[in-house]
Amino acid sequence: MTEVIRNFFTSGNTARGFTSLLHSSLQEIESLFIVDGSPGSGNTNLIQVIGDEASRLGYELWILHSASDNDSIDGWIAPGLKTGMITGAAFRGMDVDETGAAIQYLNLDDTCIDLEGLSGSQSKIKNLNLQIKQFHEDAYAGFAEALRIHDDWEKLYIHNMDFGAANEMTDEYIQQLYGEQKLEKQPRVDHRFLGAATPKGAVDYVPDLTNGLKRYLVKGRAGSGKSTMLKKIAAAGEERGFDVEIYHCGFDPNSLDMVIVREAGFAIFDSTAPHEYFPDRPSDEIVDTYARCIQPGTDEQHAEVLNDFKQRYSAKMKESIQHLTNAKSQLDLLKEIYVPFVNHDKVEEIKEDLRREVLGIAQKS
Repeated sequence: MTEVIRNFFTSGNTARGFTSLLHSSLQEIESLFIVDGSPGSGNTNLIQVIGDEASRLGYELWILHSASDNDSIDGWIAPGLKTGMITGAAFRGMDVDETGAAIQYLNLDDTCIDLEGLSGSQSKIKNLNLQIKQFHEDAYAGFAEALRIHDDWEKLYIHNMDFGAANEMTDEYIQQLYGEQKLEKQPRVDHRFLGAATPKGAVDYVPDLTNGLKRYLVKGRAGSGKSTMLKKIAAAGEERGFDVEIYHCGFDPNSLDMVIVREAGFAIFDSTAPHEYFPDRPSDEIVDTYARCIQPGTDEQHAEVLNDFKQRYSAKMKESIQHLTNAKSQLDLLKEIYVPFVNHDKVEEIKEDLRREVLGIAQKS
């Protein structure tokens, strides 16, 4: 088997609050390990190490990155093993019955942390958790305000848009991407995030996810029909029986930023900030929605108001990212409190037990 690793986000800090799409990636999973634990307990490192081992065995591995902690992951999924391992935090808001998988839940706090030794730090721990929560709420409020500015920004272009040209362009690309191909099977549709707002700013894994595919880089402006076109291309693929990877916008999850159909060999994505890319592979192709669908001269005619939108939006986004950075700083302090009270030998024992279980699943597959 060829080692394949795909990196993406299944949750994000968005303008609509914390949003999780994890349930989509858990389709067809039969064994799910949830490894919970306080910050600094070692659960994310444990998960990462076992995932690395599954990958070395040659199984495709999906690494689910954390939007709130660039140094950690939310878990991994090995689709070929129908197995996944995630943190308790990543599973929040989900119902056990929602997965259809056999779930094994472990909380490292129960066996690997000296809770009695931590008793003198409970007030500080509570205070840090409250600060982390408040910083995240402030970030969400800021992103929501940025979205309102962005919506007004979009309206200007929508008022100058040729919808007939947009529909015609979309139909042309659907034909170009799929032709007359149809697959006689039930398609799988995966919903994920292209990128995320993180404590270190906007992060995405476009180069990794699009490796080996014909890439269509969609250029345009806010409101020039990019997301609508992607939604129609995704729907067309599903109708034709193709497995479709749908990547939502990490800022506004109601919008799409990328569609990948590996069976048809293509990826088409919004290639504007904060995930702006330019052709750097021989087969890369630009798709320009502004040139095709927006009335000529719109940028020049409305330059002053557009600049105002851009400045206000950028300022609000920068402010919101800073709240995430502040939350991460408090999280680091929280980890420092817990680490001295972690029994690392116990963590290693649990890691070895889980490693054997995953290897046992691999031997049976």
